[in-house]
Amino acid sequence: MDAVASLLNGPRAQGAFLLRSVLTPPWSMRIEDQAPLTLVAMVQGDAWVLADESAAVHLGPGDLAIIRGPDPYTVADDPATAPQAIIHPGQLCTTPDGQELPEMMELGVRTWGNSPDGPTMLLTGTYTMRGEVSHRLLSALPPLLVVAGHSWDSPLVPLLAAEIVKDDPGQEAVLDRLLDLLLIAALREWFARPAAKAPGWYRAHSDPIVGRALQMLHNNPAQPWTVASLAARTGVSRAALARRFTALVGEPPMSYLTEWRLALAADLLREPGATVGAVARHVGYGSSFALSTAFKRNRGVSPREHRLAAGQ
Repeated sequence: MDAVASLLNGPRAQGAFLLRSVLTPPWSMRIEDQAPLTLVAMVQGDAWVLADESAAVHLGPGDLAIIRGPDPYTVADDPATAPQAIIHPGQLCTTPDGQELPEMMELGVRTWGNSPDGPTMLLTGTYTMRGEVSHRLLSALPPLLVVAGHSWDSPLVPLLAAEIVKDDPGQEAVLDRLLDLLLIAALREWFARPAAKAPGWYRAHSDPIVGRALQMLHNNPAQPWTVASLAARTGVSRAALARRFTALVGEPPMSYLTEWRLALAADLLREPGATVGAVARHVGYGSSFALSTAFKRNRGVSPREHRLAAGQ
């Protein structure tokens, strides 16, 4: 797995919330679910996304919006339409005055709206858990970005639209993987634009020296890497590698490796049955004590406290 793939693989959907909305204007939904990442794809009709920290953005058929949480935002037929529904954490849906919306709003499998034949159809995919491995990715994104439908040729939105209404065995896994594919495809399209200001770790992937070093760090974080061993494997001097890596990625190789190991550890500690010792060995620390010390120094909490906060 290359460095870009492993970082894009961070927000891996597991039981993600997916919904098809069919709507007739006027309509407006205020999203306050505190999710770390949400995708909104327009299948037909138009919509506006209004993030509190960004200007209103128009979406047309085929357009895809990626919204970085946890701040609230509004999706509406018009910026002037007042919210009629509030989406809370856990996807609880109420009216603005706090009353739960009636069951008549459900229009079929994973389908919701105010009209069964409304002219507007949009798909919403929400990552409900903040995976620590994805921190670098999330921090590289603006609060709201849009990939215009005419700028990329992708069959994924129509495919997700067709699959989201099915209730076949294993459908949840199918939808999770489609959401992951859609996110990765959209981010590759976005980061390829000069105006997107892609993060250093993404741009560095194409460098023949630093890209190879990143790939080695990501493929085998447990290896006792040093700048010297990385330099030997990439065919340059230690000074040249350190200088080039820092210039392209934005931090020295060993600092990057430490962050990557601890991000992996934070994610693995969420897994049921994982022990601190096993996680330590997996990410390159010689003992549970060594990992605990580094984890506490870097994140301000012990691995045990991190697990408790994650509900494990």
